[in-house]
Amino acid sequence: MAEQVLLGDEAIALGAIHAGLSNAYGYPGTPSSEIMGYLIDYSKKTGKIHAGWCSNEKTAYEDALGVSMAGKRTMVTTKHVGLNVAADPFINSALLKINGGVVVVVADDPGMHSSQDEQDSRFYADYAKVPCFEPVNQQEAYEMMGEAFEFSEKYNIPVMMRIVTRLAHSRAVVDTKEERAQNKKKKTDDATSWMLLPLYARRQWDRLLLKYDEFSKKSEDSKYNQLYINPDFKKYGIITTGLGKNYYIENLPELSVKPSHLHIGFYPYPAEKIKKLAAHVEKIIVIEEGYPFIEQKLRGILKQPVIIEGKLDNKIQPTGELNPDNVRPVLGLAERKGLAAVEKLPGRPPQLCQGCSHVDSYNFIKEALSGYSESIVTSDIGCYALGAMPPYSAIESIVCMGACIGNAKGAAEAGLKPAVAVIGDSTFYHSGMTALVDAVSANTPMTLIILDNGTVAMTGGQETILPSSQLESVIKGLGVNPEHIKTVVPIAKNHDENVKILKEELEYEGLSVVLSVRECIENIKRRLKKERSE
Repeated sequence: MAEQVLLGDEAIALGAIHAGLSNAYGYPGTPSSEIMGYLIDYSKKTGKIHAGWCSNEKTAYEDALGVSMAGKRTMVTTKHVGLNVAADPFINSALLKINGGVVVVVADDPGMHSSQDEQDSRFYADYAKVPCFEPVNQQEAYEMMGEAFEFSEKYNIPVMMRIVTRLAHSRAVVDTKEERAQNKKKKTDDATSWMLLPLYARRQWDRLLLKYDEFSKKSEDSKYNQLYINPDFKKYGIITTGLGKNYYIENLPELSVKPSHLHIGFYPYPAEKIKKLAAHVEKIIVIEEGYPFIEQKLRGILKQPVIIEGKLDNKIQPTGELNPDNVRPVLGLAERKGLAAVEKLPGRPPQLCQGCSHVDSYNFIKEALSGYSESIVTSDIGCYALGAMPPYSAIESIVCMGACIGNAKGAAEAGLKPAVAVIGDSTFYHSGMTALVDAVSANTPMTLIILDNGTVAMTGGQETILPSSQLESVIKGLGVNPEHIKTVVPIAKNHDENVKILKEELEYEGLSVVLSVRECIENIKRRLKKERSE
């Protein structure tokens, strides 16, 4: 064994490698990006595994299933909203007879540090009826990867590991083990178990329900679901999940008595242990990061003899991240006073980088639209979403990856003119292409502007799945009229010409696409630094 200081994301990546990982796939999304970044670097240095970004989370998951069919261990990395994109293959894969182990690592983002919602992925695991591991710390995250792969192969089921931002992006010392050999290639021996035709799917569904009963029994014996009963104290007991355990343990020395405590780190939740705890205490306090998943299960719809306190009755704040301080009130502890600030610091919202190409793009977009009274500009998730903020105030919607094209299409078909969609190059490949096909089919009178900065900038500068040189060919291939595909370079000296080109396309009674192409300023800095060091 050897000690390493690792981010939670890095501990998961290394845990997967040491568990015999062969292939890994994902799409960049904070706070999960560093997992795949670590694996890609390892792949390039050693050649021992294959790791790569995909155009979106759905294609990543489908790639991983192909690896499983060949008998090798594979993982998918995504943030919580990315699992929405992969939901179709993820939920269906629970009915397959998984061959090589499949683990999907999902990084949730309580507090919405870099996300549009606080979605809790445990609900997806429950819905799909797949097991879910939830580590407390980096060491446990590392160790759970091996157990998750073993579980996946033993029960022929995909397995989820759910982490949160605070674990993903904090460091700790991790004791590592020797690397397990990779699986040998062995194609699945039951093709019908991979065909979800109704005849076969019904059979697989019955099998899944039987498996899930067994998972529930395993949960009672799992070392990650530990129950402590204090026979002399019955006033209340504690249930924690994930990082909630850390915040409870930090406050424990200040409690006058150590209450009974159940920690849950493996799902399905251990129903019998919960019942045992409930039978012993008058009240249960639930401390869980994310949605009130366990609390909701406990409350049900009928009045119960045991009192339950948590997020649903606002005894614990229902939104944002938990921490040792904001769980104190429900434990009956006084507020922990900090040092008074000398003065209130001003807010520092995110902003576009100095020299960002998007600034020049938004400048020409705003001027081209300045004479219209019923224009609409829809946009998406990415650096360019900061165009919603002053001083730009250039966009009017941010929903989800790829939504802006459909939003503009619908707005145009409802009579708004001109309708403009603004999307990044990587987001376009991720989930904008299919929406563009809809617009091509209808020849919708709208203009799509693709801000092509050659990188997945907001998540750390990963490479776009295809280079800028191929983007125009892709758009032509989708059926956009070549006469209305324009390329501009968004720099100040081209401003007037760019305004002129965009105005012409805004007046066109059909679909047009404008490519605004200029490399990300931060990507240039990284590239030049690398070139100087070589």
